[in-house]
Amino acid sequence: MALTLDDIAQMSGVSRSTVSRVINGNPNVNEQTRRKVLDLIQTIGFQPNLAARGLAAGKTHVLGLVIPTGLTAIFSDPYFPLVIQGVAAACNSLGYSVMLWLADPEYERKTISQVLHNGLVDGVIVSSMLMNDPLIERLLESQRAFITIGRHPTNDQVNFVDVDNRLGAYQGVSFILHTGRRRVAMINGPRNTIACMDRYQGYQEALRERGLEVLPEMVAEGAFSDISGYLAMKQLLPYRPDAVFVASDAMAFAAMRAIQEAGLAIPEDIAVVGFDDIPTAATSKPPLTTVRQPIQKTGSVAAEMLIERIERPDARPCRIILPTELVIRESCGQ
Repeated sequence: MALTLDDIAQMSGVSRSTVSRVINGNPNVNEQTRRKVLDLIQTIGFQPNLAARGLAAGKTHVLGLVIPTGLTAIFSDPYFPLVIQGVAAACNSLGYSVMLWLADPEYERKTISQVLHNGLVDGVIVSSMLMNDPLIERLLESQRAFITIGRHPTNDQVNFVDVDNRLGAYQGVSFILHTGRRRVAMINGPRNTIACMDRYQGYQEALRERGLEVLPEMVAEGAFSDISGYLAMKQLLPYRPDAVFVASDAMAFAAMRAIQEAGLAIPEDIAVVGFDDIPTAATSKPPLTTVRQPIQKTGSVAAEMLIERIERPDARPCRIILPTELVIRESCGQ
């Protein structure tokens, strides 16, 4: 059975309030008494209830990480584990912990008050920004510190960290066009996400800059999952693209499988460019040309920004855009 402050007080022969003052570093304790209590705590290995201490002090040193997407995507898309690793690494180095909030989007929105008002988190990180997500309005109303991974489309008071999705997509599609391809299709992610809207803009800009029309039938929507990328590529094949830009590496791998099953060669018949540069991109067959985004760093920067907001509530709004980089491999030719 776990020991309590009352147990420590009885064993050391002092009051419960004295034990509490010793644990919390209050200077108003006799040094001999302090040493007596600390020696006892060390001898028996007592661990105070950190959550209770945090609630009493008004700070828990815990960040909430909310990912408003389906549970299947969180565990199947390699993007999210890398974000979580980045957030956790920054928290560990700065003396904070992470509470991961897992729920389907609709349930998440109904229960967000539990995250905001249970007193267990000092601030919230929202990953994968959605267009006009009511979650953000609830966070703004709560006055609790929060950071979004992904820019907010309209509110310049929202603090965020993002990657340059538009420019990254533009560079990827521009490289495809530079190799001589002209029928460039796109497999995008969910249209209600900010990142996918930006990547689609980059795709359009690259085509129009070279006088090429953006054809609706050459754009398919996926869900950042393997099966959605596969089905989207099957949908595009009848329109005979000679290249495809895919909004995530996970979908790009599935698109490559669909292309090869159709008896077509990569890159000879259809070139493929992805987005992410997850570790397996370099070892796929063929190795995937992709737009590298600093996924883990994005999580780390988000956590660092949020902790700064918590510790400096009067700091000015902060918005950071991290650069992307085109990594050229065999799937797009040289």
